[in-house]
Amino acid sequence: MKFLDLAKVHIRSGGGGAGCVSFRREKFIEFGGPDGGDGGNGGSVWAEAVEGLNTLIDFRYQQHFFAKSGQPGMGSQRTGKSGEDIVLKVPVGTEIIDEDEETLIADLTEVGQRILLAQGGNGGWGNLRFKSSTNRAPSRANPGQEGVERAIWLRLKLIADAGLLGLPNAGKSTFLAAVSNAKPKIADYPFTTLVPNLGVVGVDGKEFVMADIPGLIEGASEGRGLGDMFLGHV
Repeated sequence: MKFLDLAKVHIRSGGGGAGCVSFRREKFIEFGGPDGGDGGNGGSVWAEAVEGLNTLIDFRYQQHFFAKSGQPGMGSQRTGKSGEDIVLKVPVGTEIIDEDEETLIADLTEVGQRILLAQGGNGGWGNLRFKSSTNRAPSRANPGQEGVERAIWLRLKLIADAGLLGLPNAGKSTFLAAVSNAKPKIADYPFTTLVPNLGVVGVDGKEFVMADIPGLIEGASEGRGLGDMFLGHV
């Protein structure tokens, strides 16, 4: 499987729909009064940990997630339709980090765990809301609240029961291919493995996940070799 453990995504919640200015118009009713409905709420953006995923590869091909805005209110006290929420489905073990790459927003460690990333804007009030004893025919309505736009990082902590550590070209990928159904790239030059590979190993009727970590050399934390990109998995 292709493995991607870090991805930057851009999200935006939907804005609220504008409130409506409308007055009741019916036969034989001379002063119907205001009946403008509220605007619909904007869609929110969520992240949820789900089963069956073990990489962030999908976020390499789509990095922008924009929820739809709410619809404007209508006459006859009708509320506009709310925008649909967007849910980013991520593997269990995904950390959500702010754009500064330091502030941890959430750590999704269980299936079904979800976090609100961007709240949709509230719909604006229609003129019916502004009716009072001193203003029987208000001609004002509120615009919808704007949505929230932000960039976040998704970082997947490698979920494996065992890991293969060693110098470059030591045979880690060959070993993983021999004991599991994984098919990592194997060649006779250093740093063939550029990203972690996962394989399921069966022993005595039981299974566990083994990870082939890219080769580490002295000074990796200072950027030598492949650098410190994968040291967080060790």
